[in-house]
Amino acid sequence: MPELLDLNLLRVFDALLAEGGVTAAAERLHLSIPATSRALGRLRRAMGDPILVRSGRAMAPTPFALRTAPRVRSLLEEASALISTDRAVDPATLKRTFAIRINDGVAATLVTAAVEATAARAPGVVLRFLPEGNESLEALRDGSVDLDIGASTPTAPDIRATVLYRERVVGIVRADNPLGRHRPPTLAQLCRHPHVSASRRGRARGPLDDALAAAGLHRHVAAVVPTSALAALLVSSTPYVGLVPQRLAEQYGDTLGLRWFPIPAPLPEIDIVQLWHARLDADPAQRWLRETLCTALGSAVSGPDS
Repeated sequence: MPELLDLNLLRVFDALLAEGGVTAAAERLHLSIPATSRALGRLRRAMGDPILVRSGRAMAPTPFALRTAPRVRSLLEEASALISTDRAVDPATLKRTFAIRINDGVAATLVTAAVEATAARAPGVVLRFLPEGNESLEALRDGSVDLDIGASTPTAPDIRATVLYRERVVGIVRADNPLGRHRPPTLAQLCRHPHVSASRRGRARGPLDDALAAAGLHRHVAAVVPTSALAALLVSSTPYVGLVPQRLAEQYGDTLGLRWFPIPAPLPEIDIVQLWHARLDADPAQRWLRETLCTALGSAVSGPDS
């Protein structure tokens, strides 16, 4: 008769994949090493797969284990929500790791505030920030990502969203650049300097180019970099003009020796939102995290999440 799976075994599976070995998983689960090893044996029989195999001095997950891990995490979260619905969460005793996929321009200004706000009340919580790269909603559905923070908007009925704040793009130049020293430059003045474009997809053209074209102007993009943070570093050591989120310019401008200024064109503002899957609506720990992030950014959570 095949071995039966229960929630305790699934918790062992989750810990083994997260920690990459029996010893570390045992510490995480507060179990003995022999007990964890026996549980791994039961998992192997139940799933018909080695789960972890020796790779040099370490253990490596099998392809089956990697495919199965997000589904197991999702099942554990649903089980937790089932028994904890409507119960208050005590941040001081909360032990949990949250995976947060985050846009680079947001990460540079959000991560510090989020970590400080979380650690102050919930020292047992770990925030694991993941870079963008694949915006697929499946990561939210299968539990490999708890929150997705960026400029994305929900496109499916099972995805929830809250606006964290509204962002606008500003121009930056090195502090000794005469551009914008006394007043915001004109569009014509902006076009007299080379530009650096921040685009993860490698695009040199953006909304500013449309505004320039409407005024009969054109800018020269001398470099395209994948992130706003890299654009700010490049501008700090060149005569280039860069466009970055205003919060990034405000927070790091002085440190990098930059001056920032508003762009004299009606560029669209960007809503920065946090997305999560509907199954986590009733999870008090995840709700606490969402509200903490809103507070950390100086945004009030008005009414229930929608």
